[in-house]
Amino acid sequence: MVSFIVAWSLVIVSLCYTFFVAKLVPKGIKRLILIIPVFLIFFIVPLLISSFHLIGITAFFIPWLANFKLFLFALGRGPLSSNPKPLSLPVFLAVSCLPIKIQLNPKPPTSHSHVGSRESPLSYIIKATVLVLNFKVYDYCSKMPEKALLTLYAIHMYFTLDLILAASASVVRATSDLELEPQFNKPYLATSLQDFWGRRWNLMATGILRPTVYEPTLQLFSFLGKNWSRVPAVFGTFVVSGIMHELIFYYMGGLRPDWKVMWFFLINGFCTTVEIVIKNSVDGKWRFPTAIGRILTFGFVIVTSLWLFFPVFKRCNVFERALDEYVAIGAAVAEIRKKTHF
Repeated sequence: MVSFIVAWSLVIVSLCYTFFVAKLVPKGIKRLILIIPVFLIFFIVPLLISSFHLIGITAFFIPWLANFKLFLFALGRGPLSSNPKPLSLPVFLAVSCLPIKIQLNPKPPTSHSHVGSRESPLSYIIKATVLVLNFKVYDYCSKMPEKALLTLYAIHMYFTLDLILAASASVVRATSDLELEPQFNKPYLATSLQDFWGRRWNLMATGILRPTVYEPTLQLFSFLGKNWSRVPAVFGTFVVSGIMHELIFYYMGGLRPDWKVMWFFLINGFCTTVEIVIKNSVDGKWRFPTAIGRILTFGFVIVTSLWLFFPVFKRCNVFERALDEYVAIGAAVAEIRKKTHF
């Protein structure tokens, strides 16, 4: 906790510096140059933390989300600049380093809402139950086939993130006018790779990659036309996402990358661009039935994930270290209760 507090204190001080620089320097290259030291600090911050869980959270929020948001902010774009009124310092800090967005015109969810739609409480109860059962199954992991164990890792990661972010979103929504950005939108219902990666999976990353990578690349290749310029834009976005994921796993495991995660994103990026090319060619005249599209999409993502993405979890001993921390936290809580009781 001490290392975590030191690291995040450094983050807050750096963001305060950025906030006041923006008050004195207009958007543009000069502001960007003055913020460069903050970018460098944010890439170092996860290395200061010792807790495995806190490294993972910090690595996603700070080197990736916060750095990309500040890059856009330096140029007068992105979530830190889109509000019509200047942000107060507390809101600037929250939106910069957390997956929080400002609700300019809050609207109640409807039955027709798509991205970020909220699931029913029963859905979260089922996910929590499955997650608890997942922990019980880990007792037999030494007897399980490798692919079965990697599948458990996938379920663990998805349900854990979904439950934590859903709980956090409820707290943020109840205590402020801010809204936590959605992380998932029922990815198992995706009917294509484009639908899966662009509208359903890791929406926080998608939301920040779109203005920083996708849209600039789209403009750069605009000479190809509206439809075909999307091909390099989509593939370039997957390349940047792959690099950032490799960096996060380096923070978490401290191991030299074997680039399997990068290959996972390159293959999915290539196949997504091929899908876009085919859609442009047929011009919407033909598509797979919904059920078949879902089976093919989910099957492709699962197969490539088990082949290239999830082995890095095993290589870094991710879940063994996670379970060790759960045990340590439980022992600490039990010790505190014992001392309090006596």
